[in-house]
Amino acid sequence: MNVDDDPVRRYWTRMDERFRGLREETEPWEALTAEPAGVTHREVSVAGAAALWVEPATSDAVMLYIHGGGFISGSVWTHRKLAGHLAAASGTKALLVSYPYAPGQVHPAQLDQVTGAYTWLLDQGSGPLVLAGDSCGGWLALSLAVRARDRGLPLPAAMLLISPWVDLAQRGASYRSNADPFFHKDLVDGLAAGFLGPASATDPGIDLLQADLTGLPPMLIQAGGDEALVDDSRALHARAGAASDLEVFPGQQHTFQMAAGTTGVADQAVQNFAGWVRPHLASRSFSSA
Repeated sequence: MNVDDDPVRRYWTRMDERFRGLREETEPWEALTAEPAGVTHREVSVAGAAALWVEPATSDAVMLYIHGGGFISGSVWTHRKLAGHLAAASGTKALLVSYPYAPGQVHPAQLDQVTGAYTWLLDQGSGPLVLAGDSCGGWLALSLAVRARDRGLPLPAAMLLISPWVDLAQRGASYRSNADPFFHKDLVDGLAAGFLGPASATDPGIDLLQADLTGLPPMLIQAGGDEALVDDSRALHARAGAASDLEVFPGQQHTFQMAAGTTGVADQAVQNFAGWVRPHLASRSFSSA
């Protein structure tokens, strides 16, 4: 794709200009995503916080989706359309959940909130579950899976991690070397500090690249080849081994899947996920830790 024709690269470039005071506003994040056909949504309260059901069809399978936004932004509304595309393609319905922003609330408040949403969903007695998240939502999704295993809770059938931010110390070389127009290392360092508060990125239970991933469900990791966080995905794949599949899309930026319905590469990523997850949903209900 020509750089000038890439809406996600253009969006992050404009966000960088806004952060540097060169632009007053940029388009909303959710404007990148086309409206998925045949999808309804309804607001609910889950574990005391706002949540959103996104329902392309009646299904027992549920995707629990945790949005990204650097722990300071994003919402169930910014990711409503992306979740709709993923759910429609995979034959699930999606529940998008919210959590408190940093630095007003710091770790573990966000993880505690999504854990409450997960246990609420388990209590509903729905069918097989997919756990998904993008960027910092990927950290929350994977941390939630580790916590669920350690607490003996039923585990999801599969996980989708989109451009997951799993190294909160930003140790990957791609933070310094990649053609990322927005996620420079100093910016991501600041986001991490705001979320962690007094905790350390290398504390046990925070550093997912040192975590014990034994017994977790299979995960599909998708990342853009030009994003600063791509080494997070590579390192996680190396850590998880055969339990994970990694797809790196050349030339793509952070969370390029947000252009679902607009660009061919985003649509391909959605279809790849659907083809990957359907066998897991067909063969498993909730599994036990």
